[in-house]
Amino acid sequence: MKKTAIFPGSFDPYTMGHHDIVLRSLNLFDEVIIGIGYNSTKKNRYFDIDLMVSKIEEVYQGESRVKVMVYNELTSTFAKNTKANFLIRGLRNTTDFEYENTISQMNRYLNDELETVFLITSPQYAAISSTVIREVHRYGGNVSEFLPYTI
Repeated sequence: MKKTAIFPGSFDPYTMGHHDIVLRSLNLFDEVIIGIGYNSTKKNRYFDIDLMVSKIEEVYQGESRVKVMVYNELTSTFAKNTKANFLIRGLRNTTDFEYENTISQMNRYLNDELETVFLITSPQYAAISSTVIREVHRYGGNVSEFLPYTI
């Protein structure tokens, strides 16, 4: 049976930390779908979603086991529609765990075939967050070291 996992997020922007999680997930799953979702709590994206799709696809050019898809529905529904039985989530700290644990339990309630797999962030990426990268970029700082593509 094919093991397909979704790595969901707003990815605004997609960082080296996200990239690390995907690379490590390829050791566990046959296919990884990077699902760029519309987050109802984040009203305006900083980076255009189409730009992010093209940049992420560029990163995984030649890696047929990684797909990038945009979705505008519950993640649990997206998982059913893509026949994915796993969600991948990266954890930087205990605050991430508290937040992700709640979401994981709701996803399981909505789709009892969906298992969430938590991967602890590699130490060199633990301080990276999309929020911080956006702020640095917004004010002209160099963020190239934190992204797996050029902006």
